[in-house]
Amino acid sequence: MNKKLLVVAVAGALAAPAAYAQSSVTISGFFKGGFEGLSYGNYVRAAGGRHSQTGVVDDSSQIHFNVREDLGGGLAAIGQIDMRFGIDSGALSASGNDHVGLQSSQWGRIFFGRQDLHYFLRESNLTTRGSLRADSISILSYVSPGGTTTAIANATRTTNVVHYTTPDWNGFSAIVAYSANPSAAEADITSQSRAGRAWNFAPYYAGKNFNVGYSYWSAKNDAAAAGVATGNQRGDRLAGSYTWNGFQVGLAWDRSKITDALSGASLADRTAWSIPLEYGWGNHHIYAHFDKAGNDKATAADDAASMFAIAYAYDLSKRTSAAFTYARINNHAGAAYTFFTSAALGIGNSAPVAGEDPRMWGITLRHAF
Repeated sequence: MNKKLLVVAVAGALAAPAAYAQSSVTISGFFKGGFEGLSYGNYVRAAGGRHSQTGVVDDSSQIHFNVREDLGGGLAAIGQIDMRFGIDSGALSASGNDHVGLQSSQWGRIFFGRQDLHYFLRESNLTTRGSLRADSISILSYVSPGGTTTAIANATRTTNVVHYTTPDWNGFSAIVAYSANPSAAEADITSQSRAGRAWNFAPYYAGKNFNVGYSYWSAKNDAAAAGVATGNQRGDRLAGSYTWNGFQVGLAWDRSKITDALSGASLADRTAWSIPLEYGWGNHHIYAHFDKAGNDKATAADDAASMFAIAYAYDLSKRTSAAFTYARINNHAGAAYTFFTSAALGIGNSAPVAGEDPRMWGITLRHAF
């Protein structure tokens, strides 16, 4: 090979990766955490035991790796890795919304993976800057019949999801999702237990100064047994908000039911609602919500509860904010509602027992990138 051919061959080899590297990778996310205090009013456990503690907390800090390749004709291949890292514990895991799929400007988006479904519809923005523990999900996305607290739609990602989102039709869109097993990996072969599944249908409309959405959830787990935790779930959630001159008011309503997987008996049947409020001016933001879980119709116990949360946040820049949050839950004698993510991310080393009343305050810093 002469020198000219050698130069052409080397140049072609160096240019080849650029010719085939059509995918774009976007890295984003945020650091969020702070210092919080947790206490229990109406403490009914061992006499003399501590009923309060303080400590550093993580607020679901995360890094997103989004990949996109344009395939032509308005079609693109997409993928996401959503990694969560605990700034307090150092824990690192790809435990967020992870998926691979296709997106079309004409037909919408379809992907396979893990995804938040149903539980997060509530029209409150308090935990955007304030503490995650104070989220109204604490009431709306759980049932507590007789003090046995169970999450609806996992109150986190649903596994094994086929997820379709329609295009945006003048503000209207909808999600249709199916899971072959909403809480664990498939294990149907050789199993003599039933095969699980879950469905979610969630239409949503975003207008100029108002939003309204509905979410339907139906689920049953693999290898079901008797009891609330493994029962069949049904959830209906309706939420909306209206905004004018920096002020936003919303309303969320939820009915959640669990039936025994074996007998079909009603194990939980409660209605809850939430009123979120928000006002912002300049760099200042005030958020609040009041929430109420009604008495569960499936039990004789007095298992109603209420929650109040308020947060003030100040934007130090477009990406960085500081916030102070206060929240409290009042459990009736038979209820044991607790703050969202208290066990997974908070400083609570145990859930409240029936009748105890969690209280929390927190100073939170958030930096997005």
